[in-house]
Amino acid sequence: MTVGRTDADAVIIGGGFYGATIAIYLAKQRGLRRIVLLEREPQLLQRASYHNQARVHNGYHYPRSFTTAYRSRVNLPKFVLDWPDAVKRDFTKLYAIAKRNSKVTARQFERFCGEIGATLRPAESSLAKMFEPRLVEAVYLVEEYAFDSTLLAAWAARELEEAGVQVRLSTKATKISRINDVLSVSACDNSGETEILSCRYVFNCTYSGLNQLRGDFPGTHTGLKQEITEMALVQVPTELAEIGITVMDGPFFSMMPFPARGLHTLSHVRYTPHFSWQDQLGIDPYEKLAAYDKESRVDRMVRDVGRYLPSILAAKHVDSLFEIKTVLIKNESDDGRPILYEKYPQLPGCFSVLGGKIDNIYDVLEKLDAEAIQGTKE
Repeated sequence: MTVGRTDADAVIIGGGFYGATIAIYLAKQRGLRRIVLLEREPQLLQRASYHNQARVHNGYHYPRSFTTAYRSRVNLPKFVLDWPDAVKRDFTKLYAIAKRNSKVTARQFERFCGEIGATLRPAESSLAKMFEPRLVEAVYLVEEYAFDSTLLAAWAARELEEAGVQVRLSTKATKISRINDVLSVSACDNSGETEILSCRYVFNCTYSGLNQLRGDFPGTHTGLKQEITEMALVQVPTELAEIGITVMDGPFFSMMPFPARGLHTLSHVRYTPHFSWQDQLGIDPYEKLAAYDKESRVDRMVRDVGRYLPSILAAKHVDSLFEIKTVLIKNESDDGRPILYEKYPQLPGCFSVLGGKIDNIYDVLEKLDAEAIQGTKE
């Protein structure tokens, strides 16, 4: 085993959308010259950044969390402006309110959308008639989009190269230490080569792996819950091909275009989460996922969704994306999805970052704008 040593201004652990965007921001906006990004997968944006519903939220999803909803409403136009080529807008998006077991009524939903400033209007009859009227109270036409994670990955690769960020793929960070006043990150690639990176700043953007780093890293202050989830990919019948649908808030299922595969995702509040546990050091979420028997629940999803949307019964299951989903325990009751942004007094310059939605990236960048981050003088 060979041990190499590298000096850097900042080390980013995790090459998903958040890690890549933070690395680009540090190089282009904050002037850091020596940035190293570590990613355990062979390519960027291969895990949670890809294995999700690919939805650019506009707030509708969160009637029980005003802050999350409002921030999505503010961030969506920014995201569309910054990544126009990766955003799919040419489809019809519908939200329907279930009559039974819903935690929000149609009137409450309308008032909520008014409060956050989200566009909402009743769907025309040709769209509303797709739903079972005995189970659905109202159907609305809304503005919400999807993103193509493969195009975001291509953007990240180009921007990182242009910014001079050193990207180490197939490389896993194992620990963060502090030696005198310098942070140190130990990393190992697939060949067994070990590298020690000394730096002033470390950004832990490993999503489900936030608490799996050893050394002096104390773990997050905020409690995390891990879930193994299944996002079904389906070929929908022709009448649903250019439509995205969410029925809420109780039965709660969604069908959204998935641009990266030319299919639709199908998720269900009851069947998408397979099981969960409270995150802790020593229980590696990715190892649990690798060992999990990934038996699809798509038949149960389709059967239940078909009660509300009969045409979905003709959908064809093509594939399922199994992934670890990480949420803040404190927000389980209200479905809020704030960012996790933590600093550690015992490790000055070390940050942990986790976002529940892709548009949360702006909340992270606002936090970073307030930090006194400076590169090492040459």
